[in-house]
Amino acid sequence: MSDKNIKNEKMEAIVSLAKRRGFIYQGSEVYGGLSGTWDYGPLGVTLKRNIIDLWWKMFVDNRDDMYGVDAAILMNQNVWKASGHVDTFTDPLVEDVETKQRFRADHLLKDAGVDVNGLSLEDMTNIIHDKGIKSPNGNELSDVRTFNMMFKTNVGPVEDESSVSYLRPETAQGIFTNYKNILDSFYPDLPFGIAQIGKAFRNEISPRDFIFRAREFEQMEIEYFIDPANWEAEFEKWVRLVRDWTDLLGLPADNVHELVVPDEDRAHYSKRTIDFEFDFPIGREELLGLAYRGSFDLDNIERAAGKNMKYTVKGTNNAFVPHVIEPSFGVERTIMAVLSAAYTEDEVNGEKRVFLKLPEHLAPVRYAVSPLVRNKPELVLRAREVYEMLKEKHGNVMWDDNGNIGKRYRRQDEIGTPHCIVVDFETLEDSTVTIRDRDTTEQKRVSIDEVTR
Repeated sequence: MSDKNIKNEKMEAIVSLAKRRGFIYQGSEVYGGLSGTWDYGPLGVTLKRNIIDLWWKMFVDNRDDMYGVDAAILMNQNVWKASGHVDTFTDPLVEDVETKQRFRADHLLKDAGVDVNGLSLEDMTNIIHDKGIKSPNGNELSDVRTFNMMFKTNVGPVEDESSVSYLRPETAQGIFTNYKNILDSFYPDLPFGIAQIGKAFRNEISPRDFIFRAREFEQMEIEYFIDPANWEAEFEKWVRLVRDWTDLLGLPADNVHELVVPDEDRAHYSKRTIDFEFDFPIGREELLGLAYRGSFDLDNIERAAGKNMKYTVKGTNNAFVPHVIEPSFGVERTIMAVLSAAYTEDEVNGEKRVFLKLPEHLAPVRYAVSPLVRNKPELVLRAREVYEMLKEKHGNVMWDDNGNIGKRYRRQDEIGTPHCIVVDFETLEDSTVTIRDRDTTEQKRVSIDEVTR
């Protein structure tokens, strides 16, 4: 079997597990679904929350130089005009000339083995026609053109040009528009950062690869404001911090790669950009980005809004527009990387076992508590007592008495629960329980006090 087929099978297995065990469901599934949208079930929303909370603790709560905001999704249309999104936030689009279905030209070219970096629309069109690349339906394709990915709407009862707004395609602009508010409210020392976690929306031509590329997604983003004289040193600090973050997620170092974006592919305002890529089952793809944006965004605001964006160094007359380093993290891509790294198959007692080898601090369920059998009231009562004590201490504890012990173990393994605790008749005599380790399947007797203290 080829590596590609193995990866495809792994991806299918992860998607199946995610639905079967209540992590992620197709959006609007009972009505036939809506492409590019996903709903998080009970375990998925907890995993998502654990990742978000971990990120916020590491990059905001544990630092003195970071300020959190939660900006509105709907913003004045001038925000997106000034940032360039109205004119340039586009993807290359082609149409199936027979069915009129639309596809991303760069995706079709990439699937055909073509390196799309640096290709113009004309280049893409010529390659498609010269190589005879067809639509997924086997039909001829149109010439390549641009497609703006922003969701357009109107604010208020009158639908005219003045009421136009957009669902934000990124969270960064909500940070930049609040930069001066943070200066006025807190007057922070430079360097300092503004962090935000929130929804963004992009009308992807062809969303695909599970939650990797969706039309509605969540970002964890920081804009870090610096003295331009120190940008190289500050950038390297963030490289190290990003590495620490991927380690904290439990991502194998061999599967994380740093791609220094070449000059011709970098944004014109950036002197350095690194794409941190991960070996997903779908292939090596971008997990997060780290970009030196210069003063581009604050300069845009100064020019378009007429507001002074300069920072005055305390106790001096030295005023300048700060430059910005932007570490940008996608929540969905992070979840997909965590699930991909955690998905494990082995053999126990001659049978295939599937489990999620999640780091304990990310696992949606830390402990699962069970009575050995559920038709013995005295066992159930004692197990409930253990459950309540663990629940009070840890919160993410599950009660599980469905099926025999073997089925419970297999279910908890797939959920990624690190520890299963079983209360049996011996417990009633000596207040010990059986605790089973997810990764090794080893079981040992420990006192109730030991697991609950």
